[in-house]
Amino acid sequence: LAQTIQAKFQRLQFTPDMLPADLTGTLIYDQRSGQFNIKKGPIFANIILADEINRAPAKVQSALLEAMQERQVTIGEETLKLEEPFIVLATQNPIEQEGTYALPEAQVDRFMLKLNVTYPTKEEELKILRRMAFTRQSIVVNKITSPQDIVRLRSVVDEIYMDEKIEQYIVNIVESTRYPQKYNLADLKGLIQYGASPRATINLALASKAYAFLQGRGYVTPQDIKSIGMDVLRHRVIPSYEAEAEDKTSEDI
Repeated sequence: LAQTIQAKFQRLQFTPDMLPADLTGTLIYDQRSGQFNIKKGPIFANIILADEINRAPAKVQSALLEAMQERQVTIGEETLKLEEPFIVLATQNPIEQEGTYALPEAQVDRFMLKLNVTYPTKEEELKILRRMAFTRQSIVVNKITSPQDIVRLRSVVDEIYMDEKIEQYIVNIVESTRYPQKYNLADLKGLIQYGASPRATINLALASKAYAFLQGRGYVTPQDIKSIGMDVLRHRVIPSYEAEAEDKTSEDI
């Protein structure tokens, strides 16, 4: 992805002994000048892959909070802006595995989408085998656009029309996760520990606009919201202990 848009890519391998400064950077003392100089960390890139993010403790995961929300990093007394576009992709191992730490809710909420990656189909696995098992040749990726074009296209997505009824539909969906009884969903009340946050409303609107744009339309439909809604909401609706006892996931809810 980074190669196709000619952007800077950085893969971060999260480990239990990692420190926040390993991501953001730190102040280095220069004996000659007697000054502290900033040494930028690997987070200063366009596309970040936080690999196995739940292998690191919460304080390291939380080092990403400011970067993901404010698009900036504070080191010492200085605040440094990150280059646009800036996107964090993260992978995590199943929570039941040893040596993993659950992500704090505040951290999870910063991610716009959560995708469940399941096993590939037989046909897909055959392609993987043929591409990866028999050759060590690098896969050639063509540069098709630039970071400047991505930033420009974002302003186009902002212009996608969203009717007031569609906006109300989004707000109703999010509110129904907080107060299900108001929407004749009283049987769900005991299954939800925490409903979706206001970030869910914002991200559902943004993702729906982007989805409509990718479909070649200048307006958002209810189907756009249904198509992208699960990816926006599955990590923001927190099931209760009662739901877990009944083997019900946030997706079921």
